[in-house]
Amino acid sequence: MTHIYLDAMGGDNAPQCTVEGTLEALRADSALRITLAGDKDQLMPLLKDCGDVIDRITVEHCSETITNHDAPVMAVRQKKDSAVVKGMLALRSGDADGFVSAGSTGAVLAGGMFRLGRIDGIDRPALAPLLPNGKDFFLLIDCGANVDCKPEYLQQFAIMGDAYMRRVRGLKQPRVGLLNIGAESEKGDQLRKETYPLLERTPVHFIGNVESRDVTADLADVIVADGFSGNLILKFMEGMAGTLMGMIKSELKADTRGKIGGIIAMPAFKRVKRRMDYTEVGGAPLLGVKGAVVKAHGSSNGHAIACAIRQAAIMHREGVAADIEKALLEAPKGE
Repeated sequence: MTHIYLDAMGGDNAPQCTVEGTLEALRADSALRITLAGDKDQLMPLLKDCGDVIDRITVEHCSETITNHDAPVMAVRQKKDSAVVKGMLALRSGDADGFVSAGSTGAVLAGGMFRLGRIDGIDRPALAPLLPNGKDFFLLIDCGANVDCKPEYLQQFAIMGDAYMRRVRGLKQPRVGLLNIGAESEKGDQLRKETYPLLERTPVHFIGNVESRDVTADLADVIVADGFSGNLILKFMEGMAGTLMGMIKSELKADTRGKIGGIIAMPAFKRVKRRMDYTEVGGAPLLGVKGAVVKAHGSSNGHAIACAIRQAAIMHREGVAADIEKALLEAPKGE
């Protein structure tokens, strides 16, 4: 039985969506049990119609909640009765197999670093969202946890991303690319120039540099970046997707011809939306810590929470953390 510890009060739509996601996940996976951590008075009324799975739900009361307004490191140190702190400690002690939160990203990062701990050989854990590339999804690592990086950090990101895509997404040989301003090996700043030969010697399928215009061109399954560049890519993709959808909707409503065309094309639009839907992949795994940790999007609905729970369960069952630790032993060191 896989045990997932869920921050029930984290996210814009909590606790309603976290309970909905819990029930969906439990009904889809009979080998799963979940601890809902949060305000018991708010959670219990939401569980009145779940008799079919109630025996696999534990409600753990937490008197404190870490919000986006809290300083993450201080909150993790001081708010010891919060779901983030108690969840990370449960994962560290083996009482839980995975942790999921749609709450404060900074708190999840700080909790993973200071309460759970890093995998031996990892200098900086990284957040790695799955993003659409037209055919499926690619893993962007890092997307903001580590703004300033060294070549060995990027090497570790490549190893972690490779392990995740093999274990969780089922790819036999993930293509690993380095985000850069040009495809040639000599392009880029000092960080990229030093990282390129290091990745060539690393036991992953390194395909070279990937320019930002090719990020969504299905050239790589894992795109390695420092947190500053990765966050720019992530935010730009989110903004551009919203802008394009807004422009399309506006034009379709502009005249009668557009409205008729929109009705005819609606099935195609719905298929495209499904292919780009972040809720289907769950959230961004926090890779490099000693356990399965998933940071769900703050605006996650119930289905997205269920997918994040499933994602954490797969990470545990497939031994992603152990795979990363093993791969690090085989990796060459920087000169």
